[in-house]
Amino acid sequence: MWYKAEAYIASEYAGKYLYDRGLVPIYVSDNPILNAQHLVSEAGKGYRYGLPYHAALAAVTTAPAERLGLGNQLGKIKPGFDADVVVWDSDPLSVGATPVQVWIDGAAQYETPVELNKPLTGRLSPNPDLSSAVKNGIAVTGKIVFTGVVRDFLTTSVDMRTIPVKNASFNVAVESGTITCIGQCRAELRAAPHIIHLKNGYLAPAPTAFGSTIGLNTVDSEQTTDNGADGDTVFSRAADALAFDTTKLHIAHRYGITRAISAPKFSGSATHHGTSAGFLTGPSTGLTPTVGVVFATDVALHYTLSLPVKHSDETPSISAAVGHLRHKLIRALLVSSSRVRTAQSIFERAPSSPEPDPSSEAAFLQKVVAGEMPLAITVHSADTIAALLRVKADVDKVKSDLFGGRAGGLLRLVIVGGAEAHLLATELAAAEVGVFLSPMQGLAVSWDQRRSLTGAPLTNGTTIDVLIGAGVLTAVGLEEDWIVRDLGILSGIAHKNGGGKINELQALDLISRNVYRILGLNESSDGGEKHFVIHEGNPLQVDSRVKGVGSGTGRVYVF
Repeated sequence: MWYKAEAYIASEYAGKYLYDRGLVPIYVSDNPILNAQHLVSEAGKGYRYGLPYHAALAAVTTAPAERLGLGNQLGKIKPGFDADVVVWDSDPLSVGATPVQVWIDGAAQYETPVELNKPLTGRLSPNPDLSSAVKNGIAVTGKIVFTGVVRDFLTTSVDMRTIPVKNASFNVAVESGTITCIGQCRAELRAAPHIIHLKNGYLAPAPTAFGSTIGLNTVDSEQTTDNGADGDTVFSRAADALAFDTTKLHIAHRYGITRAISAPKFSGSATHHGTSAGFLTGPSTGLTPTVGVVFATDVALHYTLSLPVKHSDETPSISAAVGHLRHKLIRALLVSSSRVRTAQSIFERAPSSPEPDPSSEAAFLQKVVAGEMPLAITVHSADTIAALLRVKADVDKVKSDLFGGRAGGLLRLVIVGGAEAHLLATELAAAEVGVFLSPMQGLAVSWDQRRSLTGAPLTNGTTIDVLIGAGVLTAVGLEEDWIVRDLGILSGIAHKNGGGKINELQALDLISRNVYRILGLNESSDGGEKHFVIHEGNPLQVDSRVKGVGSGTGRVYVF
């Protein structure tokens, strides 16, 4: 969705709309954009967005075989058909479903396939409630109570009037967009003019979209609707280009993503340069009254050291790009040291040399080397990540030599991308370097991602499994904007296929709390306790629906 004008009005409900009108939907792979190995999960999303279970499964099995004129040979398991069979470890349309073995013409494809140890759950029970498409939310500013909630994933400071009884449903009361009660909430229930009854309700933290261009464009490939790319000769701040009231932000908000952190592009998709801004997705303008729409004007300083950096005039090679970054950081340290000595030499009076423009690259580099702002590098290659760890060590040593005991915080390095980060998981953990993994599922779409881990049945674990196992603070980032709809699914995959490394709450942290932990932001600085999502169904499963969104704007949106 959204990458060109023809796709701007695309809908995740397309399969349902076609089926309802008597047409046969078929899901195809646009490899590597839509990786072929995850084609069946696209059918699962078709089911999530209203396509009947049998039609969704047929959309990748019998339907394409029949349209190719091979319906008497492929697409079914029956005598006389080709023995093309897959055994799955769970329902193929469920989140995280993984093949145990694949046979083509009766020949097993894996000699020693990796099989995940996870509980057998059986087939999905088709959910007829998914057949209705979600419409735009209704904003409620007063009192509202959600009943039938069975699980609370949200850590709040609200008054727990009545502690929910284990295995029993409870209520969630909201007033002016803020949760006021979790429990029986009898008084709130009597006073509320709006009561929403849920089946199997879940209360969860609102996800935050990190690393995309949401808020900086409308149609990716249309110059008139896009902020553009900085390249290496221009430095800019995302806060100066934020555009609200766009389709991307509306849909992100509809899926419970109430906040986003975006940076300008370096050259194209999945590249970054300049400073990122943190902002709310719901408001119509950047200056909506009484709401802190931009909760952080400058979150992190971003550079790109993935393959596109080699197409730059200033850094025609990876070695030049790494060296250039080291030079910038050490020069910022030397400038800081010079200012300190100058100030001391004139008895703490202001130095005679002018301070840099506070919105300039030099000023933000000063904050980075002072440990006041994270340095976020978009990079995939393990070799380049290793070089960056050496740069961090070099900068930390120079800082210690210059300032001694007054050095303050060390360089706060953050990796964005990290397809091969698992190869240095121990070193990243030791250096306290956080990782925004994007893409979360290894695709190996380029040379610098070739050693990414695809997971079972091919590899024992994925990159996120290794990072979390080593103690690396990890979050899920977005390499493309349309993936905002899939954040819950991605965290569900991490939980289901992680071999018990993370529980459900920790899986939700991958798309919410960990974002702030890695960046050193206070999640509640803009009223973080007012950001929540109420789901019908487990948010980590394929058949959940967003029913209410608290977006920090003094209102809750009901869907």
